Amino acid sequence: MADIRIENLRKEFGSFVAVQDSSFTVHDGEFLALLGPSGCGKTTTLRMIAGLELPSSGKIYLDGEDVTFNRASARDIAFVFQLFALYPHMNVRKNIGFPLLSQGMPKAEIRQRVEETARLLQIDHILNRSVSGLAGGDRQRVALGRAIVRRPKCFLMDEPLGTLDAEFREVMVHELRELHNRIHATTVYVTHDQHEAMAMADKIAVMNHGVIEQFGTPQEIYAKPATMYVADFIGSPPMNFMRFTSGLKNGDTSILLDGVDVAVPEIHQDVAESELALGVRPEHIRFSDASPLRGAVYGSEYLGTNQVVAVETQGGLIKARVPANRSFRIGETVGLEFNPAKLALFDCTSGRAVPSQLYQETRHG
Repeated sequence: MADIRIENLRKEFGSFVAVQDSSFTVHDGEFLALLGPSGCGKTTTLRMIAGLELPSSGKIYLDGEDVTFNRASARDIAFVFQLFALYPHMNVRKNIGFPLLSQGMPKAEIRQRVEETARLLQIDHILNRSVSGLAGGDRQRVALGRAIVRRPKCFLMDEPLGTLDAEFREVMVHELRELHNRIHATTVYVTHDQHEAMAMADKIAVMNHGVIEQFGTPQEIYAKPATMYVADFIGSPPMNFMRFTSGLKNGDTSILLDGVDVAVPEIHQDVAESELALGVRPEHIRFSDASPLRGAVYGSEYLGTNQVVAVETQGGLIKARVPANRSFRIGETVGLEFNPAKLALFDCTSGRAVPSQLYQETRHG
């Protein structure tokens, strides 16, 4: 396997810029998820890495070699598509072995490699079955097998679980990560599903309108979102935002929100008076009768072990994840307390996080 290094990658389609000057590195053996909504540029980025699209500018390095303008066939990569793209007239064995047959590999070696791959994917019992009669999960395993059997430098996957139902997808998320661990593959995985990205990836690149808004580990992306977009896209429910207008000074440790002093991580930069947003995750909120920050219960969603309660405040509607054993009445007034060590502040104009104690260790953009 090998590193993938992207430098200032850009793709234009006429006047439309699909990918804007992206730079990142996927180290040998890492699993990177390109995450974002439809049209954000993630699939275009993947296709440029694969050689299926040529960049307008920038560089792509694979294992230290500049492959920016190499044909896809010269890049030693394997691509797994959302649609399985299997050969319906061939059985499982022939589908998996077809890339090796195309390379002119001896039949005995093809047989050995196909059977090794099938055992790895736990589909050795269906090698002689037609692919047209297989369930979606097994067909996806066959598609993965056809990629793995070549033993390429890296794997590129474009929404490979998108056509599976929820139950199969949950199973395949676990199996894909286990497979990655076993073969120590360098993998770039495109998805719009934050749960897939958080469950499988070592690193995540969150994309929006062709821009990588944040690049980091799942833990960093969740705990220290670099922008309001990332904070809103990641999390279920996503981060709450309570807007207010104020200025901040380097060293401030509190803000005035709805006339109440709220403790925040120490600010590390002067901020001129502007519209700001206090960001808080639902699990970092608790209800306290003693808190002067008040709101009225708008509704609740029971989730078994906990519940998500929506509260209408002067700063907007916020959602808190609280124990399921407490009952609430619609319209009931509750006091809100935040975990000050977990709060984030954002500049609403730029959308970026305000430097603070929370962000002093790592910052991604």
